[in-house]
Amino acid sequence: MNTQARAIQPREREAQFVWMLRALFTAMVTALLVAAQMASAQTRPSSFADLADKFSPAVVNITTATTVAGNAGPNPIVPEGSPFEDFFREFQDRNRGENRPRRSSALGSGFVISEDGYVVTNNHVIESADEITIEFFNGTTLDAKVVGTDPKTDIALLKVEADAPLPFVSFGDSDTARVGDWVLAMGNPLGQGFSVSAGIVSARNRALSGTYDDYIQTDAAINRGNSGGPLFNMTGEVVGVNTAILSPNGGSIGIGFSMASNVVKRVVDQLKEYGETRRGWLGVRIQDITPDMAEAMGLKEAKGALVTDVPEGPAMEAGMAAGDVIIEFDGRRVDDTRGLVRQVGNTEVGKTVRVVVLREDAEKVLKVTLGRRETDEASAVPASAETTEDETPKEQELMGLTLSPVTDELVEKLELGANAEGLVVVDVDEMSDAYDKGLRAGDLITEAGQQKVSTFAELEARMQEARDAGRKSILLLVRRAGDPRFVALPVEEGTK
Repeated sequence: MNTQARAIQPREREAQFVWMLRALFTAMVTALLVAAQMASAQTRPSSFADLADKFSPAVVNITTATTVAGNAGPNPIVPEGSPFEDFFREFQDRNRGENRPRRSSALGSGFVISEDGYVVTNNHVIESADEITIEFFNGTTLDAKVVGTDPKTDIALLKVEADAPLPFVSFGDSDTARVGDWVLAMGNPLGQGFSVSAGIVSARNRALSGTYDDYIQTDAAINRGNSGGPLFNMTGEVVGVNTAILSPNGGSIGIGFSMASNVVKRVVDQLKEYGETRRGWLGVRIQDITPDMAEAMGLKEAKGALVTDVPEGPAMEAGMAAGDVIIEFDGRRVDDTRGLVRQVGNTEVGKTVRVVVLREDAEKVLKVTLGRRETDEASAVPASAETTEDETPKEQELMGLTLSPVTDELVEKLELGANAEGLVVVDVDEMSDAYDKGLRAGDLITEAGQQKVSTFAELEARMQEARDAGRKSILLLVRRAGDPRFVALPVEEGTK
């Protein structure tokens, strides 16, 4: 009896141990499933009501009023003594009252960013307005004044005076917004009053037409009247200002654009401090580098910003020259012209920055003290060119171009300027690469292979140098009506 009992006990303990392992495994799987369900609930909320309740008091409707001058329209030309003369005079007298100045109103949205009454909206919402009225979620209305505007980003900053602290919202970091993230748009669509729509971030870093564009694209419903309203993330931070839609009929089709909050915040800070924007200015004309241009210049990749002209300004004072490729600005790599323009514009005016350029296959570091774009850019003048003796006028064909040295006749005919030098494009073969690249009669070629040219011999020498270096193309600096751009053309063997 005792022997049998002792033989059974180990088996019972083994069975109990296996049961405990199974129970523990089941509990772990259940916990993981619950955690996954909780995570799914967090990324896909069942309701946006809590966010709407919390932040709607800081979202406002904006009504503007503008005085529009009367339009009398064109006066009909009626011969004196004509039987129609009295008729038209009577018609004009009867309708003269309709030509008086009238009031025009518009609607938009905005949001409060501080308890003391600063309000952000779009510039196009309040542009040219004589009166601006802010209506809050609870029905309270206050008059607003314009602190400052920035048409380049379509942002305006307003100010209202209230008897008590106002509810407000804060900016978030738009750079953390990912494609697929939930977002919430609030505003006053089509004048219907406060409204909320939800969607996702459809795309990032969209550009429409502005120099400093950085739009978040979203499929959250945005319509007329939503302009200037906030785009929230799921933590209640403003990551964008609803600005524009893409639509064939004027209504939302799920392609809306919100200016990224990181752009807006910098603009708002400057408007609050100065009443205007103060963007950095480098003082160069630039263009993107295409693959064939990169090959012609011996670059490993088509990245950077190619300098086409250096007028008087910060870059010229630092020694920058046409043909330089800007690859780094203030410690950050430069991929293209759009990125460089934004980097420069976001940099403090008066700051001395390190700019790394590629020149003659070598990197060169320049120290540039930035100017202010809003004031300095307008006063910049093109760099003057040195004069050389003209060659005896004679046309020659190269690379599908019929070229001529600069002559007094061409200077006058094409308005090239007294100090113009280079080779004038007289004609372009429509079957050539040059024609496909946009060269036309009247263009002026001033550089080839990033060296000045004014004679056929100099151009042919640059072409031969390119061939000797194993390059298939040569980079030309072409000016049209004073505006420069670089074009890469295939190097042909010999001349036509």
